[in-house]
Amino acid sequence: MSKSFDVIVIGGGPGGYVAAIRAAQLGFNTACIDEWKNEKGAPALGGTCTNIGCIPSKALLQSSEHFEHAGHHFADHGIGLSDLRIDVAKMLGRKNTVVKQNNDGILYLFKKNKVTFFHGRGSFVKAGPSTGSGQARGYEIKVAGAAEETITGKHIILATGSNPRALPGAAFDEENILSNDGALRIPSVPKTLGLVGSGVIGLEMGSVWRRLGSEVTVLEALPTFLGAVDDQIAKEAQKAFVKQGLKIELGVTVGEVRSTKKGLSVAYTTAKGEAKTLEVDKLIVSIGRVPNTIGLNPDAVGLKLDERGAIVVDDDCKTNLPNVWAVGDVVRGPMLAHKAEEEAVAVAERIAGQHGHVNFNTVPWVIYTSPEIAWVGQTEQQLKAAGRAYKAGTFPFMANGRARALGDTTGMVKFLADAKTDEILGVHIVGPYASELISEAVVAMEFKASAEDIARICHAHPSLSEATKEAALAVDKRTLNF
Repeated sequence: MSKSFDVIVIGGGPGGYVAAIRAAQLGFNTACIDEWKNEKGAPALGGTCTNIGCIPSKALLQSSEHFEHAGHHFADHGIGLSDLRIDVAKMLGRKNTVVKQNNDGILYLFKKNKVTFFHGRGSFVKAGPSTGSGQARGYEIKVAGAAEETITGKHIILATGSNPRALPGAAFDEENILSNDGALRIPSVPKTLGLVGSGVIGLEMGSVWRRLGSEVTVLEALPTFLGAVDDQIAKEAQKAFVKQGLKIELGVTVGEVRSTKKGLSVAYTTAKGEAKTLEVDKLIVSIGRVPNTIGLNPDAVGLKLDERGAIVVDDDCKTNLPNVWAVGDVVRGPMLAHKAEEEAVAVAERIAGQHGHVNFNTVPWVIYTSPEIAWVGQTEQQLKAAGRAYKAGTFPFMANGRARALGDTTGMVKFLADAKTDEILGVHIVGPYASELISEAVVAMEFKASAEDIARICHAHPSLSEATKEAALAVDKRTLNF
């Protein structure tokens, strides 16, 4: 007889493992199925984010930032170094250790919360017999692992994530043509590195290898840099990246990618129609991600997918099937780990009869480059397109005392507020620790605060957060330090 559960979660990434933990906390007998494994074949919970995404990329960004500071900024502090070099193998080893610590942490949390873990690939077998109302009593799920077995669950939460989108005619080999996976495992610093797409993953990985000595060229199809970012912030970031040595070509059309004796040859056409070729040692392709339903066997139960292959859900993350839910990258909305986590908690609480809540308008975005870029809410171009009257206020980090002490004065904080009510509509930051500073804006917007509210709150001195206060003051044209 197969094991039976109240809730079965398929996928152990940020959406999946958080859904399982919250469901268990709410008293449900919960199982989570995940097939990810490390190089030794052991379970590696955490999905793309922990294994080949958010966590390892931040580890490498930290290492490469230390290297760049040692080579270019330590002297300003009176610190002298000789024979500076990078041990890439040791850097990658540290990254792997950080990843394993996170993997093991999730396993510990499962034990703590009494979540039953199955290591393998989960897929639908069939819906259980229907009740008198015609609804299924549950679902049979196959776990294809070391030993195949079938389990049953009343509620199913799908959190199967996403996969990188390949460039047509240039499949990932993870040796020369790299997705985020291969970009995190380059064994030595490439002399030349190409990036197709100026997305978050590409820019972060490009930043890592540029700091370590690579000559990096970005080929972006869009005519603008970071089109989803507030235009003023994107231009400031682009200026900083170019100053650092990043070569950025916009409005290009990428053609054939050929292997050569030295690496790769990338044919492309510029925005002006000129035919060019980029010769690189390695190529990172970062042109988006696609929902992952591989092996899920949705047809067995009639699970509805859209034209992109994403699982169709309503505002509450319900699918077309009773008691089947889906969260994270495999459904609509931004492909962000923290968005998946919020949906996961909300779904577990809805199953329990509570009122789980996710506000997509206050989901923050972060790009962990240097300078960091973070934002929440609407951009200035979105407000203009909507015809909404607004006020804007900016404050540069070059006028912030803590930023001067850090030696990092690039960028600014920007506030956008309703012209009549002063309600904060968007906050955009490019500069040091933008990823941390954005949280104040998220809280403020959740409580529908005004720019004046932030302007009236005491901020510690000296701190980078004072730039947030000053930008709020700038909405009313009364900054104190600029």
